[in-house]
Amino acid sequence: MRILNAQLNPIIGDLEGNTKKILQTLDRAREQEVDIVLFSELSLCGYPPEDLLLHHSFIEAQQRYLEMIVRASARLMVLVGLVRPNVSNGEKGIFNSAAVIQDGRLVGFQDKRLLPTYDVFDERRYFEPGKESLIWEYKGKKIGILICEDIWQHAGYVADTRYACDPVLDLKALSPDLVLNLSASPYQFQKPDVRVNVCKKCAQTLHCPVILCCQVGANDQLVFDGYSVYVDAEGELRQVGKGFAEDEMLIDLESTAISCPFFYDPIQDLYQALVLGVRDYFHKSGFKKGCLGLSGGIDSALVACIAVDALGKENVLALALPSRYSSELSLKDAEQLVHNLNIEMLNIPIEQPFAAFLDVLEPVFEGRAPDIAEENLQSRIRGTLLMAVSNKLGYIVLSTGNKSEMAMGYCTLYGDMCGGLSVISDVTKQQVYALCRWINRDKEVIPESTLTKEPSAELRPNQKDSDSLPDYAIVDQVLGAYVERYLSPEQIAAEYDLPIELVIDLVKRIHRAEYKRRQSAPGIRVSKKAFRVGRRYPIVQGWM
Repeated sequence: MRILNAQLNPIIGDLEGNTKKILQTLDRAREQEVDIVLFSELSLCGYPPEDLLLHHSFIEAQQRYLEMIVRASARLMVLVGLVRPNVSNGEKGIFNSAAVIQDGRLVGFQDKRLLPTYDVFDERRYFEPGKESLIWEYKGKKIGILICEDIWQHAGYVADTRYACDPVLDLKALSPDLVLNLSASPYQFQKPDVRVNVCKKCAQTLHCPVILCCQVGANDQLVFDGYSVYVDAEGELRQVGKGFAEDEMLIDLESTAISCPFFYDPIQDLYQALVLGVRDYFHKSGFKKGCLGLSGGIDSALVACIAVDALGKENVLALALPSRYSSELSLKDAEQLVHNLNIEMLNIPIEQPFAAFLDVLEPVFEGRAPDIAEENLQSRIRGTLLMAVSNKLGYIVLSTGNKSEMAMGYCTLYGDMCGGLSVISDVTKQQVYALCRWINRDKEVIPESTLTKEPSAELRPNQKDSDSLPDYAIVDQVLGAYVERYLSPEQIAAEYDLPIELVIDLVKRIHRAEYKRRQSAPGIRVSKKAFRVGRRYPIVQGWM
């Protein structure tokens, strides 16, 4: 039996465009004499459709496009993910389903049984859980179908919920010859090998091959990395799809394929996820050009490199916005990076508007020493200029703040936080350095001095980030332990041998900055727990 694992990049809600991709795939499958074509979860409408699911017209339209796919399925078994109405009893009016199509006939649906409501997932808000796991026969094979989460609990990777059933064990009693999984599994740092292990555990339990088709592409803040998987009946990895790109993986169950080693560079994958996140955010929204403030610091240097790889050098505009406190080294580093990337840069000093603001505010500020008000004023002037260029010239502003700064509130509302997309808001400062060293692995793209000089916002004389924050290595330790692992301050202090007072102070800063993050641009989610998407905390609270 020959199976085409169609790892596609859908656009949420673009039923016509997504259907066109599906139909073109079916044509190529017939040319290759394929028996089964497997698509990803909700491949017809894209994942996650969120509150589009509350519109009846959106659900009804999927049924019409499904009919087109059914008519185009001659000589094939096709599994396509979609939303379908729940016409029986139940709390919710729709199912997350796989349509099972055979040679021009819709033979039924397999409904998703386990509906995650943790992290970035909120499926129980919309869907009714499926009631049973079924076997579908085709060309002498008994085929089991699972949808994304249905396969995860069995492998022990679901720690945030307790489901009442295990669809993998339910299939065991039905003795399938093959299991197919339609998945929309979001990328997170160092996750691809986990997906392989999930399939391996299922195969070893059911004693049959398992093929998982994973969505690829970015939708809003989520990135889907692809890396679709085929493991044999013993759980040995036989094939893996491309990462961060569409792929059609042809699988021949009768071939004597050798084991497939799976090696990936987590830093390279992280970079590719960010590039894909920017590219799809722009292209799927109908935009082409991005601009950013280039300070000569490491964060904006990284964002500039990502933007060039995502949008093309001709579509990236850098703005140098120097103040009276900008160092010569920073200006030189920014100019060198622009030269290395071959992008355009505008130089717009902010001294004149800054001096004008100080003059206007002098009666209000009289008798008060300069402080954060004057510092933030410079940042907000820069934000205003960036947005003006965006409006006039048709660029989307790329915000350059990293996760460590966002966690600590070391950022300025309506200043450096302004923009249409926050590119590295889920990338810690330590990861920023690792990514920049990866970019420079073959030749110096980012000036070495950008990587070695002490970080500074350069908003007052001789300012250093360390004046306001502990070493970023410590910030990142506390950030990861508290935000991603939910450890208490006491546990964090013990694990990293840190003063408890320091840990408590950093945790309080994380909560105090919640109101800022609520007003930030959407950011690309690449970690186990990003701010905003998948993380919900009250702004006003008395716990911490």
